[in-house]
Amino acid sequence: MTAKELRQSLRRGSFVLPFLAIQILALAAMIVEFRTGHAAAHSEYTGMLNAWLLWNSGPFWMVVGVICMGLMPLGGLVLMGQELEEGNHELLLLTKLNRWKIVCGKFATLWGLSLVTFISLLPYVVVRYLVGGVEWGHEAACAGTVLGGSAMIGAGALGASAFRGIGARITMLVGFLASMVAGCGVPLMASAMQTHGCGVLYHLTALAAMACYTLVGLALARSRLRLAVLAYEVKPSGMLIGLLVFAPFVIGVVTAFTLGFGGILGLIVMALVACRLDVTSRVPAVPLVY
Repeated sequence: MTAKELRQSLRRGSFVLPFLAIQILALAAMIVEFRTGHAAAHSEYTGMLNAWLLWNSGPFWMVVGVICMGLMPLGGLVLMGQELEEGNHELLLLTKLNRWKIVCGKFATLWGLSLVTFISLLPYVVVRYLVGGVEWGHEAACAGTVLGGSAMIGAGALGASAFRGIGARITMLVGFLASMVAGCGVPLMASAMQTHGCGVLYHLTALAAMACYTLVGLALARSRLRLAVLAYEVKPSGMLIGLLVFAPFVIGVVTAFTLGFGGILGLIVMALVACRLDVTSRVPAVPLVY
């Protein structure tokens, strides 16, 4: 099903025309970068999820970041709404597909489009390296920022799309992005300051941050895929919203108590909580009596 949706998305005019426009913009940005002689920002904090480094790496990476981290992931604001408003999720849940498979399939389609677009821009990266003399480490850090950022923002947009109304979706997306910036920024900056650079600890923390908020966004979308919720139960989406509010505080406290070295632990704990917060209850098997 994921391959089918991805193939259909690649054939749509809503993807082909912007894809061609992206190539033109990337080529124009690279030409402007060469003509103006813009030098990439050099910093001892060269690592993934460093937004400052990406933004100061020239017009080319600005264009790539806006497209792959902004325009492409925001297409997820309509994905879950189609299934919920038309009632298709009930039919899917009656098959062998569970809620995680449905949500992960949607996410794979959304992130796959960003990944395909990014891969198509790699020849420009090679040309910039051969002509402009940029560093591979710097380019790899910017690439990791784009791919990781697109995954987290895409998951957040997917989770926000499960709510009714454009106002509710925008509000949820803004709240998710605020929680993501606060929850990821504190442990990343603390680990970089403690190690005086972006070393192994920093990149492990960055990977944990990407996994944490990607899972939080997917769990938010998953929590809306329910056949029924009992009146006395707390709605699972409400618990996930609470998690978005309290996650930065928990991560910040863990980071502070470990003097900046243990922010990765807070991120891992929040990721596990997101996965287990809305668990479908299992009905015990009843033996058949003949």
